[in-house]
Amino acid sequence: MRHSRRAFTLVELLVVIAIIGVLVALLLPAVQAAREASRRSSCSNNLKQLSLAMLNYESTYNALPGGTGRFGCCWGTWMVRVLPYMEQGTLAGLYQNSDGNDCTGPRYSQAPNPANVTTKRIKALTCPSDMPNAPLLGITTHNYGVNYGNTSFFQAPLTSAGITIQFQGAPFMAYTASSDGGDGPNGCPAVAGFKDLYGRPIRLAEITDGTSNTIMVAELKQGQGGALHGFGWWGGGTGFVTFMPPNSSLPDVLVGGVCAPTVQRNPPCTTAATVSAPRMAGARSWHPNGLQAGFCDGHVAYVPNNISFVTWNALGTSQGGEGTGDF
Repeated sequence: MRHSRRAFTLVELLVVIAIIGVLVALLLPAVQAAREASRRSSCSNNLKQLSLAMLNYESTYNALPGGTGRFGCCWGTWMVRVLPYMEQGTLAGLYQNSDGNDCTGPRYSQAPNPANVTTKRIKALTCPSDMPNAPLLGITTHNYGVNYGNTSFFQAPLTSAGITIQFQGAPFMAYTASSDGGDGPNGCPAVAGFKDLYGRPIRLAEITDGTSNTIMVAELKQGQGGALHGFGWWGGGTGFVTFMPPNSSLPDVLVGGVCAPTVQRNPPCTTAATVSAPRMAGARSWHPNGLQAGFCDGHVAYVPNNISFVTWNALGTSQGGEGTGDF
């Protein structure tokens, strides 16, 4: 006896497809959340590794590395100095003229540094939640910056909306009391009459607010297109200030750099400084509702975007004497 096999009707197939679509729609956010949790964990591990590398550097030299070079923007930053403590000693050894000037050798963008060092991507300094970029001459951007305190990269009092905020110390020095805008002189400092020495190394003993209450490093977004956010081989891309809240809508002030405001992924940005907004950049991340920061005792914490400004500003100071509480 023959039996006919009943096929699915078009309506039944459409119902099955609709059910599968609903299940996918329900599962997709959970999958995306799981992936972001994994990326965030990897990013946290990177910050932990960087924090410990900074502390190992301090154990060797009795001070943290200078944030910028002694002569300004372009002759080695903290990134070069910390590489040996992140299992990148060979790469660090290839960099020429760290802490120098135009008289003593090449800049980060001049041969042989791009071919040997500055076009390389440091995996431990790259957050997987972001999109890697190399905006200038193939030179790479990265995702972590050092804490330059609670005002600006000039590390001086800052007045905004009639309120003056005093600079109260930081674990890293940038363009302290700059007289030339922070980029240093072209040519020989002696010929140029250059007297500022930037990037002075800071001892942990100078962090009187307590190492567990002072941010050491935090996340930055990599600029896309030609934008220089996170361009840490150059002094202007090396760090952040806590004058700007986490993931702030205030613009990064990349004096001497490049902004690409039409690129949707980029943070707000300007290259024109003002008295109330001099050279500065904010800590930013692609993680939902906050960012991660490594502290001067080596621990890593998640900082929410809605942290009070007073607390966030205090976490950026090393000698402010403020209480930060349990943020």
